[in-house]
Amino acid sequence: MTNRRVEKSETQWRQELSPEQFYICRECGTERAFSGKYYDCDQDGIYQCSCCGVPLFSSEAKYDSGSGWPSFYAPIDENHVRTRHDTSHGMRRTEVLCNTCDAHLGHVFPDGPEPTGLRFCINSVALKLDTTRN
Repeated sequence: MTNRRVEKSETQWRQELSPEQFYICRECGTERAFSGKYYDCDQDGIYQCSCCGVPLFSSEAKYDSGSGWPSFYAPIDENHVRTRHDTSHGMRRTEVLCNTCDAHLGHVFPDGPEPTGLRFCINSVALKLDTTRN
């Protein structure tokens, strides 16, 4: 699947997203640990970007990291996400973004399980679970 770019003005995003979605996805916010609807979800399906609908993660790659956020060891397609260095809040982290619409999804850490050793720690509000696909 080839990513199509989704570019909207701040006004358009504010009209389409809830205040929480806008804060997290467009302003790089973070939901409280253990508060998101998907952190302990065990339903099968495909987790899509809540802003543009591109498939990001499969439930097959989801695991309980104990962090309080949905965690995945790999994206469905590496071309659907991108990363950048994040030095906000006095920390050095790697931010994960939707490669289609630039939504802030969360962060990735090098302490995940095999086969990748990565932990994509993603905000629930940045995701929408499609249980009709897997």
